[in-house]
Amino acid sequence: MKKAILISSATALLMVGGIAIAAPGDRGMRADTDGDGAISRAELTASLNTRFAKMDVNGDGQLSKEDRAAKQAERFAKKDTNGDGELSPAEIEAARAAHKANRFARADKDGNGTLSQEEAQAMHGKRGGKSMRGEGMRGDKGMRGHGGGHGMAMMRQADTNGDQKISKAEFTAAALARFEKADANKDGKLTKEERQAAHKAQRGEWNKRGG
Repeated sequence: MKKAILISSATALLMVGGIAIAAPGDRGMRADTDGDGAISRAELTASLNTRFAKMDVNGDGQLSKEDRAAKQAERFAKKDTNGDGELSPAEIEAARAAHKANRFARADKDGNGTLSQEEAQAMHGKRGGKSMRGEGMRGDKGMRGHGGGHGMAMMRQADTNGDQKISKAEFTAAALARFEKADANKDGKLTKEERQAAHKAQRGEWNKRGG
C-alpha cells in the first residue's frame, strides 16, 4: 500500500514539484504565472499548494491511501457516464477522446484550432513521449513507464518520518530542494535553460544507475 501512495505522490512531484525539472518541454513552465520566462520560488510554492490541495481529498494535510482511493473513485465516476459502476468500450474511448481534446486545446497556444510545428513538438515530442501519451487513462502506469522508479525514490526520500504518508511540509520540502539544486546562479528563479540543464544532468545520473 505504501508503494501505491508513493506512486501517486511521485506523479504530483514530477508534474509540479519537479517544476517540471523532470518533465521536458514547455509543459514544465506552467508555473511561470507572470510569463517572465522563469519560475520563482513563490510561483513554485503556489503551484505546489494548488496541486497538494487537489490530491489531499480529505483535507487532513497528508497524502494517504484514503486520498488515493477517493481520487481513483472520482476518476472512475467521471468516465462511467451512465453510472452503472462499469466502464464500457464506448465510455473508455470517450474518456480517451476527451483527454486528447484537452491536450490539443492546451497545446494550441494561439487558439486557432491548429498546431504549429512548435506547438506540436511541445504536445508530442517534448511531453515525455509515448510513455506519457494516454496518461489520463493509464494513470500511475504512465509514471512507471516514465521515470516512475525515480519518482518513487524521490517520494521515499520525501517521507522523512517514514509514516507511509506524505505531509504538505514533506511534499514542499522535496520540491524546493530540487528547485535549489537546479537554480544554478542562485537568483531564486529557475529559467527554462536551468531547468533543461538540470533535467539533462538528472537523466545522466539515472542512466549511470541503470535507470
